[in-house]
Amino acid sequence: MYKETNKRSITKGISWRVLATTTTIIIVYMFFGGLDLAIAAGMIETVLKVGLYWAHERVWFKVRWGKKRIEPFNLWFTGLPLSGKTTIADRVFKELEKFQIPIERLDSKDIRDVVPNIGFSREDRNRHMHRVGHLIKTLQNNSISTVASFVSPYRESRKTIREMVKNNIVVYVKADIETCKARDTKGKYEKAERGEYQNFTGVNDVYEEPQHAEIVIDTDKISVEEASKIIVKYIKKNCIK
Repeated sequence: MYKETNKRSITKGISWRVLATTTTIIIVYMFFGGLDLAIAAGMIETVLKVGLYWAHERVWFKVRWGKKRIEPFNLWFTGLPLSGKTTIADRVFKELEKFQIPIERLDSKDIRDVVPNIGFSREDRNRHMHRVGHLIKTLQNNSISTVASFVSPYRESRKTIREMVKNNIVVYVKADIETCKARDTKGKYEKAERGEYQNFTGVNDVYEEPQHAEIVIDTDKISVEEASKIIVKYIKKNCIK
């Protein structure tokens, strides 16, 4: 969130008083016909009211009444490789940034670059999800929401995330396996089918569909833009009121 600085409050006070003082001088001159009197009245009023305005702003800044804290949330995108998770999550993140809330983007590739030598076995992936959950929890403790996209193929790892973080919203990005293969410009699915990749979700490792996803997006049926609108609408209704 943004904090109102003393410098900004003073500048606002000065800009307002320039307008208000000019109005006061005009009114006094119209009633009394003395320019010297009008200017003197305007100057005295300016000095007094700039100070009062600053004090008024500082007092209200400290008063919590009428303020509503936006609780941090986590949008968790899950689905098969190349189902469209990252593309949709990127689009949603850009839309949510417009609300000027503290928010960060987390993607599986970026996290694996930061924490190298992570395996792809079930045990390795579950351990990795616990690390990611801890990272999100730390961000939330600092009032930062997150948009995260991970294959996260196992129900137990997604359950771990839900238990660790606040306001977890699972977005299941659903796509037919053949659609995912058609989007695969790097040939990862083919390499997995040839045995070059082990534990590749959808080929030689299982993907366990979410049973309790808050949002289901079928990318075989709707566009990235439509998906983004659905998700942002959900966040506006349930998290940013």
